[in-house]
Amino acid sequence: MSDSSRDTAEGAGWGSARLGEYKRLMPPKVEKISWLNPKTLWAARNGVVASWLGDPTGRTRNRWVAQRAAAGAPADKVIRRADPERFSFMVIGDTGEGDDPQYAVVPGFLRISQDTRFTVVASDVIYPVGSADDYDTKFFRPYQDYPAPIYAIPGNHDWYEGLGAFMRVFCDDAPPLDPEPRARPLSRAWLRSLLWHGPRPQDGQHLDQARQLRAAPAQRAVQPGPYWAVDAGPLRIIGIDTGLLGTIDAEQGAWLREVAQGPRPKILITGSPLYVDGEHHPCAIEGGGTVDEIVRAPEHHFVAAIGGDIHNYQRYPVDVDGRTVQYVVSGGGGAFMHATHTIPRVSIADVTEQDFRCYPLRGDSLAFYSRLYGRRLHLRRFFTLTEAEATAVIAERLGIPPTRLPGEPARVTFRTRLVASLLGAGGRPDRTSRFRLPVRKIYTQLFSPSSATYSPPFFKCFLRLDVTPEAVHLRCFAATGNLAQEVEPPVEDEVIIPLR
Repeated sequence: MSDSSRDTAEGAGWGSARLGEYKRLMPPKVEKISWLNPKTLWAARNGVVASWLGDPTGRTRNRWVAQRAAAGAPADKVIRRADPERFSFMVIGDTGEGDDPQYAVVPGFLRISQDTRFTVVASDVIYPVGSADDYDTKFFRPYQDYPAPIYAIPGNHDWYEGLGAFMRVFCDDAPPLDPEPRARPLSRAWLRSLLWHGPRPQDGQHLDQARQLRAAPAQRAVQPGPYWAVDAGPLRIIGIDTGLLGTIDAEQGAWLREVAQGPRPKILITGSPLYVDGEHHPCAIEGGGTVDEIVRAPEHHFVAAIGGDIHNYQRYPVDVDGRTVQYVVSGGGGAFMHATHTIPRVSIADVTEQDFRCYPLRGDSLAFYSRLYGRRLHLRRFFTLTEAEATAVIAERLGIPPTRLPGEPARVTFRTRLVASLLGAGGRPDRTSRFRLPVRKIYTQLFSPSSATYSPPFFKCFLRLDVTPEAVHLRCFAATGNLAQEVEPPVEDEVIIPLR
């Protein structure tokens, strides 16, 4: 087994001179998304508009679901597969930027996914706005050699054009919805309609041609809608659609309560993780209750909840009335990397720093961002931290031993402490000042989304889950863009989840 980032700096992808072969999979011309580009931000405005003027996605989702039901989709939205009691499947989240970081994941993903029965994409299939024109280079081309079906749940970016492209690709070429009646002038709905971003009239003209890249019968997957359940072997996998703002509507909530019934063990796949960055986000259901209340109920037998949206890997083993539910963030499938060094020392729901796992390691995340902003601000000598320096200052701030011991002890200096503070590095909860929390929030929301990079290590990841009647073996594999991790993807985390 190859070294992981927990073993050596080389295992993390630092210092490699051999680039992976992923570039041969890429199209000749690649559009590089910049989240600092005003044009990109304006196209992706619907989330902000919905938060100001009301979120219409629940109503739109229900119209899509009704359309699929009229077309003959199963009323319970359950996909019943003929998988054996022992089988494997993949989970990969937040994939579709279509550039180097997404394609760098593909060789290792194809290697590790051999013999798996299907894959689930957990949130944000396509960036920046879920356009049908982007599915060629951001979905069909990268995964054309994966021989099994791919199911998906939409993320907020897939909703930025009303989910039409997602429904065409994953839901049996669902036709566009009929236009809604015009809103009353000067109402909030009317103002929202003026600002709302929608698809271009000619969007998706070449979609049928793009589909030919994954046209084999064994690759075909038809979903009953944007949310669904899959019965596979001894397991039920439930995918929910959290829309633009990370909530679910009353109709979907009632469905979730229904499909959660029964003794069959279950895994939830959600676009918005329930535990992330040391915080609990239970996911509100319109009309009352939360998704996490359903997950925690012992009669529902959930063993894990896996969420996308945040572009890294995190795992929180939470004790729920004497049993452990694994709460996982898995959004490292191809989009820019969200920092992990901003996560404070973990102490939530009896999960301590010793129980918590993340990838990239906080020190690697800090070193990554110090290089990135040192280059962008033309302050490389000041900003750039070595992996050893970043690991040492993170250990000092969190009050923990270094996760990966450096070859030579690194001295923590005033400069390294200052750079860590400027880049939003987390600290210990008992030492978090009223000033530091807003700084971390501003950093995560404002600076992180511009952090695309085009040279390794990328710190991407994906999951493989091996299922037996007794347990699920969950493993997180790394993809750095370097050849060593491409040939033999290292295991960054693994856990055995009992089913009985």
